[in-house]
Amino acid sequence: MEELATLISKAERPLFFTGAGMSTGSGIPDFRGPKGIWKTRKPVYYQDFLTSEDSRVEHWDYKLEGFEQFRDAKPSDAHKALAELERMGKIDTIVTQNIDGLHQDAGNSSVIEIHGTNREVECIKCGERTPPEPSFEEFKRSRSCPVCNCGGFLKSATVSFGQAMPEGLLERAFALAAEADLAVSIGSTLEVQPAALVPLSVLENGAPYVVINRGATAHDRLATLRLEGDVNEILPSAVASLKNLI
Repeated sequence: MEELATLISKAERPLFFTGAGMSTGSGIPDFRGPKGIWKTRKPVYYQDFLTSEDSRVEHWDYKLEGFEQFRDAKPSDAHKALAELERMGKIDTIVTQNIDGLHQDAGNSSVIEIHGTNREVECIKCGERTPPEPSFEEFKRSRSCPVCNCGGFLKSATVSFGQAMPEGLLERAFALAAEADLAVSIGSTLEVQPAALVPLSVLENGAPYVVINRGATAHDRLATLRLEGDVNEILPSAVASLKNLI
């Protein structure tokens, strides 16, 4: 914790990158862990969503299953710690794989959600985004994929397997990484590409790279500092150590 605090204190432009392990303390399950979502569910691929009503129904059924859990989740101690770091002037922007919006709820003002958000639905034809509640009500009533006023299928505004990443957001994330003098990856297995390349590019530019996670990650051997454990214990402790340094 003290070494992490020292690295953050010395950094002028640290990049914070977060994954699903950031939100497990808020009651949201991860995807790839021992009890992760993909242990009981198979992801719906985007091309299948486009071509198959059965796949569209499967997508909406999966999203409905977790809707209340996402809607009612509150920021964890780890989220609050990152919000505190922003108030201390140690975070400009968070790049996150998460789709839950909890960084914003905790108080972080600039968050790049490179995998989209569960808090909106998007028309795959016209691109209009709307709140999710009416679409879930329609799906529960009809058990068919909700449709936009333009006739296009509605889908959660998240990036599905096989779907192109939001190019502008990804470019912005890599631009921030190019300027960063520290990368801190939190709660990610760092297996999903190209997202995992964002913090790795900071290391490749010669800056320190911290990896914090419960369980192994794809970047463990590359990390300047590797912390194993609960992010809800590690991050508040690191913030407290940072305050003592400052």
